[in-house]
Amino acid sequence: MIAACVLFNTEGKLSLDEAMQRFNITAPNYRGLTGLHSKAYIYEQDGSNVGGFYLWESREAADAMYSDAWKAKATEIYGVAPVIRYFDVPVHIENAVPTTAD
Repeated sequence: MIAACVLFNTEGKLSLDEAMQRFNITAPNYRGLTGLHSKAYIYEQDGSNVGGFYLWESREAADAMYSDAWKAKATEIYGVAPVIRYFDVPVHIENAVPTTAD
């Protein structure tokens, strides 16, 4: 399993409400995506960075998502290019109970 932290340095130009609007626009693109275990949208408390924390089945699955076209679209949405950092996930704890959408 691979974790990816994708950050957009917005320098505090997006309020939490504005970030959430953008998150809600892109969220449907990740539901049911092959190779993606989970995604958490993140907002730094001072608003300086927004982004996502992803758990992928493999680096190949992550790389397939973060194509040049994806990076261009993400840059358009957030006004700045993403910074992507990868991490190995040697241990993973899952406490959430699966739910269904209404």
